[in-house]
Amino acid sequence: MAELTGLADDRALLGRTSTAERVSDILRSRIAEGYFPPGTRLSEDSIGGALGVSRNTLREAFRLLTHERLLVHELNRGVFVRVLTVEDVEDIYRTRSLVECAVVRGLGEPPYAVDGLATAVGNGRRSAGEGDWTGVSTANIHFHRELVALAGSARTDELMRSVFAELRLAFHVVDDPRRLHEPYLARNREILQTLQRGDRDGAERLLAVYLDDSLKGLVAVYGRRVADGAQGTG
Repeated sequence: MAELTGLADDRALLGRTSTAERVSDILRSRIAEGYFPPGTRLSEDSIGGALGVSRNTLREAFRLLTHERLLVHELNRGVFVRVLTVEDVEDIYRTRSLVECAVVRGLGEPPYAVDGLATAVGNGRRSAGEGDWTGVSTANIHFHRELVALAGSARTDELMRSVFAELRLAFHVVDDPRRLHEPYLARNREILQTLQRGDRDGAERLLAVYLDDSLKGLVAVYGRRVADGAQGTG
């Protein structure tokens, strides 16, 4: 399997002091990148062999990711990458609105350290030019992670890392990523430029509308995909 070949390349990241936390970091990244799509059953033997870790270490990593709502354990069936419900998506966006808007509101006096935002905007535009819409999705998530990082809070960063990873479970189900992500390339740039001007209040207003529109667009397409999947298994 191609994803296991790629996973084996991550083995070097573990070093000699491999831990469940490091394994969970690797798996979280791979899930976010779509190597293990929603609904995929994760094989202990295959993944443990690819990473060269014990079954106990891998099970602890699975437990950590289950706690983050990225995986789900089904009795007598195994561990699967979670398939979100529409209600999950709505709850993710409620959390995003609460946290991201609060971060912008609390920025203080300009100038703001927006180099990370600018890099994410540039990466998104470059990926779009190459027709790489998965890359655009990744750049968009990085934009929002950099936005949250402006708070300078390790706790907030950790909270939103899990939220953004969970969000990408929904993105991987969408069958037209260009239609989903392309409109937000310009909107990310607009928020960046507003912050570069020192207009914190303006950026918060833009962000609030942005998140509301993003939720409506994602729910519309995601709801259809989930419904189609349920009918296909009925």
